Amino acid sequence: MSAINNEKIIRWGIIGCGDVTEKKSGPAYQKTAGFEIVAVMRRDAEKAADYAKRHGIQKFYSDADSLINDPEVDAVYIATPPDSHKLYGLKVAEAGKICCIEKPLAPSYEDSKAIAEAFKSKNIPLFTAYYRRSLPRFKKVKKWMETNSIGQIRHINWHLSKPASEQDLSGLYNWRTDAEVAKGGYFDDLASHGLDLFNYLLGDIKEVSGISLNQQNLYSAKDALVACWLHESGITGTGSWNFGTATREDKVIIYGSQGTIQFSIFDEDPIVLTNENGIITETIEHPENVQLNHVGAMKEQLFGTGNHPSSGTSATHTSWIMDRIMGVI
Repeated sequence: MSAINNEKIIRWGIIGCGDVTEKKSGPAYQKTAGFEIVAVMRRDAEKAADYAKRHGIQKFYSDADSLINDPEVDAVYIATPPDSHKLYGLKVAEAGKICCIEKPLAPSYEDSKAIAEAFKSKNIPLFTAYYRRSLPRFKKVKKWMETNSIGQIRHINWHLSKPASEQDLSGLYNWRTDAEVAKGGYFDDLASHGLDLFNYLLGDIKEVSGISLNQQNLYSAKDALVACWLHESGITGTGSWNFGTATREDKVIIYGSQGTIQFSIFDEDPIVLTNENGIITETIEHPENVQLNHVGAMKEQLFGTGNHPSSGTSATHTSWIMDRIMGVI
């Protein structure tokens, strides 16, 4: 699809106006010049109406097909749980409309591939909300690497762990730990962000294997995983994710021939560069609406002034990595 005329307003509809859209993403679309949210959908009509009223949006629906086929909607943002991404994504592709889908693109590599191919076959832009690729914090990490601040990159390691939540221990339903929705549980929801970011920082992962299990038996999804991988560049990687530990930890270390870079994926702790010249520490805060840069980058691509770093193709590759770690493929 060719670039859109700079004077055009792209009118967005949101399917699934839940918590993630309240602050993280929804306001980012409203703050981006050239974008406008004109309709929202939620199965609960009262909640959809309330969201529309609070955010100053003209129309609301309780049926996704009505929003997708609304002639006043040019583009659709799918912000539902991942098990419905393929259903809605294929309908948006069939309608011939621009689309952004929350991460992960789908619960499996096969479903992700089907979504991406549907948009590619019609030459329609498909974006995925792996918004960390667009955040200034991680762009700084990438710049440090590109300027050889730690020499040749050798290895990356990430450990993410957290205690079981009260909801986990209670046995109350949580779609994030329902294997029918997300077989990897919190791994699907959280680790996908980091693994996708590593592809962006270090180049695509070409080989990966892992071990996954359920140590706590609190829910049906997996809760403990480890993996090792190899980037196309020859950089090695290891990761471990456990969702039943005593304390929370989120630490990434990139090892180079002349130093290290340390940061976290989810916390806004300082990023730390250590090399022969000493230690440099930088604190780079996220924008108030964390998807603002991601949404802005979509606008730049659609208006022909830039390229968005998170496409359906890159997100499908991340889904392949996740399935390899899970032992699905």
